[in-house]
Amino acid sequence: MIYSKEVEEMCPVAQGVHHGAAPIPEEAKWIQAKEIKDISGFTHGIGWCAPQQGACKLSLNVKDGVIQEALVETIGCSGMTHSAAMASEILPGLTVLEALNTDLVCDAINTAMRELFLQIVYGRSQSAFSEEGLPIGAGLEDLGKGLRSQVGTMYGTLKKGPRYLEMAEGYVTAIALDKEDQIIGYKFVNFGKMTDFMKKGDDAETAYKKACGQYGRVDDAVRLIDPRTDKEIAK
Repeated sequence: MIYSKEVEEMCPVAQGVHHGAAPIPEEAKWIQAKEIKDISGFTHGIGWCAPQQGACKLSLNVKDGVIQEALVETIGCSGMTHSAAMASEILPGLTVLEALNTDLVCDAINTAMRELFLQIVYGRSQSAFSEEGLPIGAGLEDLGKGLRSQVGTMYGTLKKGPRYLEMAEGYVTAIALDKEDQIIGYKFVNFGKMTDFMKKGDDAETAYKKACGQYGRVDDAVRLIDPRTDKEIAK
């Protein structure tokens, strides 16, 4: 250790006030985190790239400082999906400090990692008060049936009004309108379920019909339209 002449000539004064790190809640315990291995928690965070053209939702399950599970969900940027594929290979097995200082390929994923690091080391995780934390695999609970991200895609213009394109239930095939042309429901197909039905042996048409559903007052609709073409659909 090198000290300047000014410091060398100072007389020592005791540091009397220091109570240690503030305890943070981690998996139903209060922890004074002093080292990376003291950190545990399951949490989510959102990151965005520099031009703000895409976003990443990152979920991490950390045990004793080491990432055991990572879920990477992306939207708005085609290149980010490929970066996410690499990040899913990179993250498990790293400590949270290593992950913070590792290039996760995409700005949005790197930003998400930064936000998660802050949440975890300050004890602001979803598992802060869950005894023993959440099991490995808890990240998959964030996904819908068929292990697909729950995506919402809505579009609207002043001239033509709103269009529902994708809901948590799936791809919207029709929107239901009342006599005032207001949306009162929608029909959808869940492609995750459809694929699962086909894997079990159903033909495409049967699987499609079984994966279809509706929400809202579809049966009361004056008319149904395709939200992508505005073509009227038979009830």
